[in-house]
Amino acid sequence: MRIFGRVRQRPSTDWRLATNRAFSLIDDGRYEDAGELLTRAADLEPWLAESWFNLALLHKFRHDWEAARAAGLRAVALLEKDAGAPDWWNVGIAATALQDWPLARRAWQAYGLRVPGVGGPAGSGEPLDWHLGGAAVRLSPDGEAEVVWGRRLDPARIEVLNIPLPSSGRRWGEVVLHDGVPRGERTTTAPGGVPAAGRPAVYPVFDEIELWAPSAVPTWVVLIEAATESDRDALERLAADAGYAAEDWSSSVRLLCRACSESRMPTEEGDGLAVHDPHDHSVPGHPGPLGHTAAGGLWSPERECGIAAPRSLVRGLLDGWVADSPDARDWRDLEEVC
Repeated sequence: MRIFGRVRQRPSTDWRLATNRAFSLIDDGRYEDAGELLTRAADLEPWLAESWFNLALLHKFRHDWEAARAAGLRAVALLEKDAGAPDWWNVGIAATALQDWPLARRAWQAYGLRVPGVGGPAGSGEPLDWHLGGAAVRLSPDGEAEVVWGRRLDPARIEVLNIPLPSSGRRWGEVVLHDGVPRGERTTTAPGGVPAAGRPAVYPVFDEIELWAPSAVPTWVVLIEAATESDRDALERLAADAGYAAEDWSSSVRLLCRACSESRMPTEEGDGLAVHDPHDHSVPGHPGPLGHTAAGGLWSPERECGIAAPRSLVRGLLDGWVADSPDARDWRDLEEVC
């Protein structure tokens, strides 16, 4: 096969050695050294799409999106098949990071997805408005990882709908850029989440790459006294009606070891978008059998809650919640944590 006037051959031994060594360095976090080797490999075999795919992958790890886009485009120019190549997916992620919407549309379409708005009246320069349903994203995947639920805006972005724990450094309503290959799944058998009788709905868990759009809404932690679950639910409804969020972390957060977090785990009844679908905080060791379930059993009136609301609103929201049923509700120790 001739590509750009030359006969295509198998990659040389030097190319394979440089590439294998580069990925060993990537595993050790030595991106600069890996970059030198992958650049050398691309110089040795510039006709090989994999040379540029590997460079694009490295630049994605480094969050160097301009370089990732350039290398990705060189890779797809050398592809032999029209659709389904991961090279196009990497181009789509880089284009999304750069808000290069015409290229993002082209990439997803070339990968084989049906992209809304391609050639439509909105214009290819408009942001994607895809809404692919519920999914989960692992925040801080290389640190104190936490899996939260969100709404997929397109193949590379998720809007966070849980209130993350402060250790993640993320807030409710933020949009994160995520990788394309899931690492784990969550299942539910709730009526709203069953695609066919007897089969649970399965939601992928994607790893966050970086924050794409921050939220100006701070996260607060507060201890509440709620006589019943209905009292707790009333606070969450009140926050939602105000356009913000409250979440009973005592019920919604469960502790998982990393291995379990990255496997297929059942969740509570829900549709992957509900507040009480548990989100997971991962730890290196196995937390034991009690760590694999959200808090349950007998109702405890004292609850630790996360609230996402502006400083000017949060105290009034809590006071209004108490005023509706003062004998059954109270709060204390409000603190801004993120």
